This record gives sequence, structure tokens and C-alpha cells, in this order.
Amino acid sequence: MKRQLAVLATLSGLLLASAPAVATPVASSPSGAPVAPAHAPGRPPLPALPDELNGGAWPTSHLQGVALDREKGYMYWSFTQMLVKTDLRGKVVGTVEGLTGHLGDLDLNPRDGRVYGSLEYKAEEAFYIAIFDGSRINRVGMDAERDGVMTTVYLPEVVEDFTADMDGDGHFDGDTPDTADHRYGCSGIDGVAFGPAFGKRAGQGKDTLKVAYGIYSNTERTDNDHQVILEYDVTSWRRYERPLSQTAPHHSGPSRVDGKFFAYTGNTRYGVQNLEYDPYTGDWFLAVYEGAKPGFPNYSFFVIDGSARPVTGEIVGQPERERGKLLKVADGFDFHGQYGLVALGDGTYYVADSVRVVGPDGVARQEGFAEKYRWTGRPSGAERTTPPFSPVVDG
Repeated sequence: MKRQLAVLATLSGLLLASAPAVATPVASSPSGAPVAPAHAPGRPPLPALPDELNGGAWPTSHLQGVALDREKGYMYWSFTQMLVKTDLRGKVVGTVEGLTGHLGDLDLNPRDGRVYGSLEYKAEEAFYIAIFDGSRINRVGMDAERDGVMTTVYLPEVVEDFTADMDGDGHFDGDTPDTADHRYGCSGIDGVAFGPAFGKRAGQGKDTLKVAYGIYSNTERTDNDHQVILEYDVTSWRRYERPLSQTAPHHSGPSRVDGKFFAYTGNTRYGVQNLEYDPYTGDWFLAVYEGAKPGFPNYSFFVIDGSARPVTGEIVGQPERERGKLLKVADGFDFHGQYGLVALGDGTYYVADSVRVVGPDGVARQEGFAEKYRWTGRPSGAERTTPPFSPVVDG
């Protein structure tokens, strides 16, 4: 649901704000997992969460993802070429600028308190996880390369699939969907999220970083109908982290992945835009731009059954028979979330959107905002494809 915006937020941080509303505590989730209390005993209560948040309007590409630091009271917004940090009333605290690549989806690592995001440089065949130290982001206009707020980790697995010469002609065709190259149709990376191992619930073992591929839209191929998700244990990643140099991209990163998984959804337009683990339902959410391939329902939102352990099976449609770890797609329906999605752990969610606005100065900007939704329960029967979410505030 897009909210009609009456006032253009300015670059100086004059942003919209909403009155805070405290979520109703929930004792347990549909998955049977306990829901975390509002705050731990002996610690101050967590900041109340408003029903709406605004990330401001910026002369960039559209909003790509959001990450919430509930404990410290901040929201982080990825606007493709810059990161914006606001408080929970929409006041801009700082920005990280100067990115020439594509900053995508974001998530907060609860173990180290830093914000992780996908970062692409397709022309340089370089794909990274960007890691932002939010505690250092304290003013507008901080530089991604020079101000010590961001490090990067290179992902060779992504590069290998992106640059794969699938037709064997000895030539990599580059950043284009109209080719047989790119293994699995890989266009890079976008969706990122922390959560338990597939098949386990929150609190069962160590959380790992999941990184979802972008997938080119190409209706002529049969090998691009899976969403591909990589798994990384980032515990020892500091040994790989390097400051970003956009003129000389580094190649410091893990030589192997801790897991590679496939979800059969049908081809989509640029793969998983936003990936999120929901501790309330125990499932994984995949927000995509719907595909156009005949024979598939082409939904814009998929649910991966978080309780189902991956099974080894055939990755259908590949040029040569291939087996891999398959995830169980539990549901599909039409819903937004491609611009940002945060599961709050109690059956409520922030769902973000982005709109183009033109101010009195004639400059076009992208405004990002997030609205709170609640879980309404998974429909069945004829209503099975009805989204199980509803806005907390209608209108």
C-alpha cells in the first residue's frame, strides 16, 4: 500500500514522523517458537516503534532495503548509491555517500551490531558484502571510502557464477540477460538476511548470513527458474574485511561457501530483492519482482518453509544434470516488500516502499518510507494466494 505523500522531505532532514505505538506482546509464534519479550530483565525497555517511518528524499535511485537496530533506536536505508541512518522519528543522523556501485538489501547482524548489505560492481566483475559500522555514522555526507565507516568482503562464488561461459564460445557476454551465459541466470546479488540454518528455528544453533542471487529475466532459458541462496558463517570474516577502493576493487573473501541452496519459484526479474527471516512464523520471506515466464504463477512474494530441512535433488532445467540442496517453497502470492522488509519478531513487520517526488527546486528525488503490517494468518483453499499481511494503519 503506497501512502500518498503531501510534503517533500528535504535533504536537511526535515522528515515526516509518526506517533510511536507499542506492539502487543505475543507469547508464542505459529511455528511454536517463543517470541522474544519487549526487553530483557534488568535492561531498559526497547524504544517504541512507530507505525510509519520515513527515510527522506534523496537524489539517488530508488530504495533497495532497510535494516532496523531496535536496541539503539535507528533505521538504516539503502538508496542504491548511499546509506541513510535515521532515528525512529525520521530524523537523519548521517549518510554514507560516494558509492558508484549498487547497494542493495540490508540486514543487521545481531552478534556484532553492524549493518550488512549487498554491493555490486558488475563492470568490474566484483561482488561484495558491505559492512557498515553504524556507531561511526554521525553526520551527513560521510565518504564510503575515506571515513572509516565501511569495509567490504569479496564473494568469489558469485563472481564465478556471474561470469560463467555457459555456451562455451570462449567469450563472456557481460551484463545482459539476453545470453546463455551466467550460471543459473546469475545477475549478481541483492537480498541478504541473518537467520538460523534452513530447517532450524531461531535460537537453534548459530545464525548465518544468507545471500540471494539476482537472476536475469530471460524467458528463453530453462536453467534460471531457481532462486539461489548462499550461506556464510561470518564469525571470522574480519580477516577478509578491507576498505573499499572503487578504482582498484580487492579480492579478499572466503574461498568457499558454507551452503548453497535452490528454491524453485520460476524465473523472476532480478531475483530476490529482499530476503528476511521471520522468527514469528519460523519461515523465510523472498520479495521479488514478478517474472514473465509462461507456465509459472509469477508471484511477487514467496515463503520458504523454515522448518523443512533442505533435501538433495535435481536442480531442474540445467544444461547438464545437476544436483543440489533444495528448499521447500511453502507459499506464493502477490505482495510488495521489494523495497524493504523487516520482521519485528512479534507478528508485525515493516514493509518499505519508494516513490519519485519532485520538489520546488525541480529536482527529482526518491523518497523511502516504511509502514507497519501485521500477520493475519496463512489462508487456505480458494484464498490460498491471499497475502497473510494487513496494514496496521488503514488509509
